[in-house]
Amino acid sequence: MGTEVIDLATLDRTLAREVTPEWEQLLSCIQCGTCSASCPTAFAMDYTPRQLWQMVRLGMKGDILSSRTFWLCTTCKSCQVRCPRGIPIADTMIALKEYATRVDVNVPEGMKMFGETIATSHNISGDDNKNRQIWSQNLAHIPRGVKPRRRKAEVLYFIGCVSSFYPRVYSIPQAFVQIMERAEVEFTTLGGDEWCCGYPFHIAGMGDRMAKLAQHNVQKARAVGAKKVVFTCPSCYYTWTHLYPELVDISGIQLQHASEFLADLLAGDELALGSVEEVVTYHDPCDLGRKSEVYDAPREVIARIPGLEFREMSASRENALCCGGGGDVEVADHSVPTGVAAQRLAQVQDTGAKYVLSACQQCKRTLQEGARQNKIRVRAMDLTELVLKSMQAAP
Repeated sequence: MGTEVIDLATLDRTLAREVTPEWEQLLSCIQCGTCSASCPTAFAMDYTPRQLWQMVRLGMKGDILSSRTFWLCTTCKSCQVRCPRGIPIADTMIALKEYATRVDVNVPEGMKMFGETIATSHNISGDDNKNRQIWSQNLAHIPRGVKPRRRKAEVLYFIGCVSSFYPRVYSIPQAFVQIMERAEVEFTTLGGDEWCCGYPFHIAGMGDRMAKLAQHNVQKARAVGAKKVVFTCPSCYYTWTHLYPELVDISGIQLQHASEFLADLLAGDELALGSVEEVVTYHDPCDLGRKSEVYDAPREVIARIPGLEFREMSASRENALCCGGGGDVEVADHSVPTGVAAQRLAQVQDTGAKYVLSACQQCKRTLQEGARQNKIRVRAMDLTELVLKSMQAAP
């Protein structure tokens, strides 16, 4: 297919128009293959991204809809930042999911069930949403901002579904609330009133179902008097900053990722830190880095930890490899994220670091599982956990 001589004047552009408003940009693809070379899940796709764009240009609707290529896109935007034509590739992958969902053709059954789970349970796990604070139950001391009785505060910690319901990463919200309490930050949480931010809907091609979640969450944030909402989840942070403004009025509310919040606390010398004698590297989460351009704050936090030796990976910042945990790919094919994580962990090993830090609960979860499955002796740790460890080591 790549060697055919194509007469652009004869192409069926109907499909491109139906799929995305940026269809003219899609037709400008020069078939250089940069997107395919950049894609962390290309190894598992039936067509590479480059091939898929040519198929869209040719109007090969049946072949495209039967493909699993766009369902295996992690939406990491690695391809998009490298495309020489500036084509919104990851956005088009989401648009293809939306199109397949709209015409109801070959949508993975797991994805349909996933959508219904979020709609009915208001979280991605299907648990009773009243149990969103279950992660706090084994804390020796539960901070006031986490206790069942909601109280008003200008800082709201929006926890997210994964940290709320997946035991492997309970340690992230546990660490963050302890840090805030030690720093005497007056904060609150929403408990069962917190709903999924809606990002899983967006990347599953069900973005039209987000509005209800967005309106609910912002209304609840205003009800507790929040002037600032802080997130340990980069996906929630990205959703509130980039997607919510199109759906609901968020004026008057400042949004910060936990890494930015911690960097501010450390800059003001509000946290007493002790030495942590370890060699670490840092993995940029896609939703925090490439998609939100937050690169410096996590590194500023790391630089503040006494005794730490930091070694940057060969691919970092906008060039960082995806961990494999995004894009709802785990729902489409649970085996793919482990293979992607192995690629990233190989770069971690090259640094000689004992710990790979990140600032995302899904990155920690995916890298941790990747290390276990691939028998790689590296430990994944969230930035909040590192800061708490340093605080606990303070004299």
